Amino acid sequence: METTFLTLGLFLIGLGLMLLFADLFVPSGGILIVLGLGGLGVGIAFLFRYDTEIGIWALAGTALAIPVGGVLLFKLWAYTPLARMAAPGPPPTDADIPFDTGLQLLRGRHGKTLTSLRPAGMVEFDGRRVDSLTEGMMVESGQWVRCVEVRGGTVIVRPVEKPDTTDLETTSLT
Repeated sequence: METTFLTLGLFLIGLGLMLLFADLFVPSGGILIVLGLGGLGVGIAFLFRYDTEIGIWALAGTALAIPVGGVLLFKLWAYTPLARMAAPGPPPTDADIPFDTGLQLLRGRHGKTLTSLRPAGMVEFDGRRVDSLTEGMMVESGQWVRCVEVRGGTVIVRPVEKPDTTDLETTSLT
């Protein structure tokens, strides 16, 4: 019996499996999948041409190998270096966000709005321009505000009446 169909069949099945595997890493628009499935089909047909029993074994083997291999790939994928590089890390929390510790010193201080806060805008504290956020209300430009909280590098302000200037430590004179 001539072994050409056997050799070509096994080669095409191997090539088809490699093309299906390569499609996981190469964006081909499905071309590699079509070529891989075509190689598998023609390879199995060549094995049937060589010997029916070998063709049946090859068909059963590929029908079992593809789903089992797919499940193993998905289970083992998370442990590969490529997956670790591709997967994003956990989302940052407020504790992970670096912030200026100098902003913490603004808590309780008064400042004047340089822009309208709708609800975000610019406030001047002691000659320092700071991006600020209100607690949801809109504040016009030129109004007095007080820093009530610094959360994750964001200065939260609340509108107040003109501050008492007798306590110069917490009052901006602008």
